[in-house]
Amino acid sequence: MAVPDLAHYLRPGGLQLSALPPLSLYVHLPWCLKKCPYCDFNSHELNTPELPEQRYLDALVADLEAALALVWGRTVHSIFIGGGTPSLFSPQAIDRLLADIRARVRLAPDCEVTLEANPGTFERDRFKAFRSAGVTRLSVGVQSFNDNHLKALGRVHDSAQALAAVEEAAQAFDTFNLDIMYALPGQTLAGLRKDMATALSLQSPHISIYHLTIEPNTYFAKFPPKVPDQDTAYEMLDVITEMTLAAGLDRYEVSAYARPGHRCWHNLNYWQFGDYLGIGAGAHSKLSFAHRIVRQVRHREPRLYMDKALAGDCVVSNTEVSRVDLPFEFMLNALRLRDGFSLVQYSERTGLSMTAIEKGLEEAERKGLIERDLSRVKPTTRGFDFLNDLQALFLADTV
Repeated sequence: MAVPDLAHYLRPGGLQLSALPPLSLYVHLPWCLKKCPYCDFNSHELNTPELPEQRYLDALVADLEAALALVWGRTVHSIFIGGGTPSLFSPQAIDRLLADIRARVRLAPDCEVTLEANPGTFERDRFKAFRSAGVTRLSVGVQSFNDNHLKALGRVHDSAQALAAVEEAAQAFDTFNLDIMYALPGQTLAGLRKDMATALSLQSPHISIYHLTIEPNTYFAKFPPKVPDQDTAYEMLDVITEMTLAAGLDRYEVSAYARPGHRCWHNLNYWQFGDYLGIGAGAHSKLSFAHRIVRQVRHREPRLYMDKALAGDCVVSNTEVSRVDLPFEFMLNALRLRDGFSLVQYSERTGLSMTAIEKGLEEAERKGLIERDLSRVKPTTRGFDFLNDLQALFLADTV
């Protein structure tokens, strides 16, 4: 589809943003060695002997250049290279990618550059090479240190490879993240404790911990595995909360735990309703202008994306967020944070007055899901536990 020019976005509209939020860049590298049965991300099994690295990088550069007018003059504060399995790409390719980005956008001096990596693509000194290419933060998709659970999840690595990859990440990076999942097929409370003890013993300064969910259009949706019941899953979360707290990790977001100084800036920007430009197959963008907020989506299938991006036409969806949907979109992100949001931030990021959410805030407070004062709104412990119920209070037909 033809993307409107900059003048279209700058015309008068229904919002009045006093300032633009911080800007991040997301880069999607879509290939994996194997599609995991629980995964609903835009990832594609590699079915050729070699990655089409250079052509895909050419497409990313064309995509970025076509979008430059929409973010011209703005500083990029973080880059997140996600997938798929970005660590399938060579360090030389990542070096070229980051050089091409630096040549086209202004990066903050302390710009955080995260790369997702899987232990199944790990080889000695590869992580160090990513560090030399300009990556500052690695996110290692371990999921579990139990071989039986890894097999049930369809992972291509085993526990020994996971341990080796994390040790290499710790040597190469000052800050890195472990992805861990719980409520896995066949997992017990004792098994979870062992998994968490292993993860915490590795001294990762940041751990992201996710409940396994059965998503539509996945293998697990067609053939559901037997997973712990809801009560057991809640007990597991209590164990996670207890063990991470004892290890000095602060739960600053529903699924994120970090030592002081190691929070993920890129994800924080998402949760604080910041802006992000997404390039790559299936990538999403959220961009603010003085009078509107716009969302974009790129073509999902990698080869179609490459063809379209190189032809200057890779955006398949371009929509303006309506005023009535903005409160829910903001709350969907901001209420994930333990510290919540400031009232000033809400007005700055949405261009709306507090009257748009007052009814929802009153109901949430009455139900014990938030606490607030004259400047800030924060989810309570109960609000964290029933986050979906809390966020739903701000749907367009309820506020």
